[in-house]
Amino acid sequence: MSSVQSSTPFSSSEFAAHTLEPDDDQRWSTWPAATPTQRGPLPRPDWLVTASAAFDTELGVVKTGKEADLFLIERAVPRTHGCLLAAKRFRNSHNSDFHRSSAYEQGRSIRDTREARAIKRKSAFGRMVAAGHWAATEFGALCKAWDAGIPVPYPVQVSDTEVLMEFIGAGRVAAPRLAQSRRKGAALRDAYEQVVDILEGFARMGYVHGDLSAYNLLDDGERIVVIDLPQVIDVAANPLGFDFLHRDIANIADWFTRRGLETDREALFAHVMAQLW
Repeated sequence: MSSVQSSTPFSSSEFAAHTLEPDDDQRWSTWPAATPTQRGPLPRPDWLVTASAAFDTELGVVKTGKEADLFLIERAVPRTHGCLLAAKRFRNSHNSDFHRSSAYEQGRSIRDTREARAIKRKSAFGRMVAAGHWAATEFGALCKAWDAGIPVPYPVQVSDTEVLMEFIGAGRVAAPRLAQSRRKGAALRDAYEQVVDILEGFARMGYVHGDLSAYNLLDDGERIVVIDLPQVIDVAANPLGFDFLHRDIANIADWFTRRGLETDREALFAHVMAQLW
């Protein structure tokens, strides 16, 4: 059992929690160990639990992927109300999608030359560094997008290869992806306009999502939320930036057109291009 000195400035609920130990499916909240640069933007949402006495309880897998897996986490001081978080954990072993990184990484640099060489060699250490690099990139992109008013999950914190963010859904049920929507034609107009706003928001930042599709957009009631940002691209730095932008727009325009809402991909491309810088 852990003990707490009487001078520790905890609330009664936090003090009670310090007499407990995490179970096998729990850990102490990683918030206190995070540095300011590893934490999300200010002001922080009221729902976020930042108490040092909180436990992170793993509730299960939300989604598995080729590059990362998404887990549902409840962060709470025991016997009090907590918050739900999505923990995205990038894999540090070789997997089929990391070969794409060379195109996305153009214009980016890794200052540590030893780490850069290891990534290039694709050694075990290099793959671990690459996973951490992708996690840090996604967290940074989420922070910038949040500050710019783009509808993304609030980025809570990053630690090594794990990004903790707001869980988007109702209760413990994740919001469906836009690709799962049964709406067609004019019923998709509002969703399309929200996606155009997202494209414009990234463009005004000088960025491209880089892998945008109906599978990377959550249909959260009346709100569309964009996710999966580790490959976000700086258009000015990456010579393939405009190609990625055109691909993103083609993916989106074609999906809506197939669902019965007519779009013009080239007109949309020109419109978004005009928002850059």
